[in-house]
Amino acid sequence: MAHLRVMIRIVFNLFLSVAALAALPVAAQQNSDILDASILTGWQRADGKHVAALHLKLNDGWKTYWRSPGDAGIPPQFTWSGSRNLSNVAVSWPAPKRILQSGVHTIGYENSLTLPLTLTPTQKSKPISLDGEIIIGVCKDVCVPMTLKLSQDLPAGQTKPDPRIVAALADRPYSAAEAGVARVACHISPLADGLHLRAEVDLPATGAGELAVIETANPQVWVAQAKTSRQGGRLIAETELYHVEGRTFAINRSGLRITVLGKKHAVEIQGCPAG
Repeated sequence: MAHLRVMIRIVFNLFLSVAALAALPVAAQQNSDILDASILTGWQRADGKHVAALHLKLNDGWKTYWRSPGDAGIPPQFTWSGSRNLSNVAVSWPAPKRILQSGVHTIGYENSLTLPLTLTPTQKSKPISLDGEIIIGVCKDVCVPMTLKLSQDLPAGQTKPDPRIVAALADRPYSAAEAGVARVACHISPLADGLHLRAEVDLPATGAGELAVIETANPQVWVAQAKTSRQGGRLIAETELYHVEGRTFAINRSGLRITVLGKKHAVEIQGCPAG
């Protein structure tokens, strides 16, 4: 049964990936029937890095996915190889929502998304020319993969922050320390063809409908949506992990990431030692 779930997931993602390659691109600052996409030019920090953002305005009823979209959907994929004077791009994810789509719970954003990008230039004194291709999934009554082709020159010397990007950066999940996490531990045990993981997190409630999302540092490991419950001040999340190619694998505990999504706020916890 576990193998069947993994195979369904792999085939579904393969279908979306193939469809995405054939999807029509949406140019920067150009409208479509689904969304408007643009690059917010942002500002240059004192350390020479540039803060910009991908901005999506979704038409009524359309939604898009978080980096871990749940049991249905594709995470955004970024390629910046056409850029000039760019050595690294770090994405800062605002806290997402749990979305019910066609009877399936996914994780993502409604209405609009401002996704901050912290860009490291090769040469600090020169401007960055950002040229990217972003593959995203968007859903309404149906789910559609889209390829966004965006380009934007980011002038050096602009130091005034963009309040839209500042707000998106502030909308990140709380850290473990900020949320008052007192203890986190993961118990890992073998299954016939995968691993079972039970995470225990001692933290104050984050609001109704709490959901723990567990990610690994290995993109070849598929993680099922966790069953999340509470025992007083302790949140418990249980899930199953499988290699997408059916191989044996080990878990790097420091690479585990647990994000707790609640109605009041979200919390992101990096690393999960043995209990």
